[in-house]
Amino acid sequence: MIKNVLEVDSVQKQYDGKIIISDVYLKCETGDIIGVLGRNGSGKSTLLKIIFGIVAADFKFVRINGAVKSKTSTLLNQISYLAQDNFIPNSFSIKKTIALSISKDKVEEFYADEMIQSMLDKKIKHLSGGELRYLEIKLILHNESKFVLLDEPYNGLSPIMIDKINQLIIEKSISKGIIITDHNYENVIKVSTKLALMKEGKMFHLKNKSELVERSYLNEGMI
Repeated sequence: MIKNVLEVDSVQKQYDGKIIISDVYLKCETGDIIGVLGRNGSGKSTLLKIIFGIVAADFKFVRINGAVKSKTSTLLNQISYLAQDNFIPNSFSIKKTIALSISKDKVEEFYADEMIQSMLDKKIKHLSGGELRYLEIKLILHNESKFVLLDEPYNGLSPIMIDKINQLIIEKSISKGIIITDHNYENVIKVSTKLALMKEGKMFHLKNKSELVERSYLNEGMI
């Protein structure tokens, strides 16, 4: 299997003169699940939006397999992004949503999920918040992109849904590189192969999860 490499280098971003992101470097390869942790306002979500191209950075390099990608349009088939806000129109049916999002050869696999089957005769507007989030995450992870950015994926999910999503993230990481950020640090730690911490605009690449305590993100006994 081909190993793809995403590199984000020298990312800088200011809002109203305040440094939000300062010279961040991040490398994600096929097989990686990189958990990015940090407190509110540390720049996690902003970083994902900059990588995807929907927020402008003051400075950045984005490279995929060594080639610089300077236009957002060149990233659309390479990187998928799950935002914190829902993105599927309420008027859509579940079947239409799946048909528009998933290639025909993967629809059968997508349907082979009891939770998805229970939704098939509904419209988006009839789903609970957790059901909608679950569907969105599955759609993002099943598309053809090389890399996936997940911003607060666990929000609104039940423990059973979280377990199923974690299993899917691990399965899909065989063919994709995945970057995930969420305040549910326990599941981020559980699913990630690598951890990074955003603090005061800088990114710290961690050798082990105990550094989350050493760098004052978690207290003793929380991991």
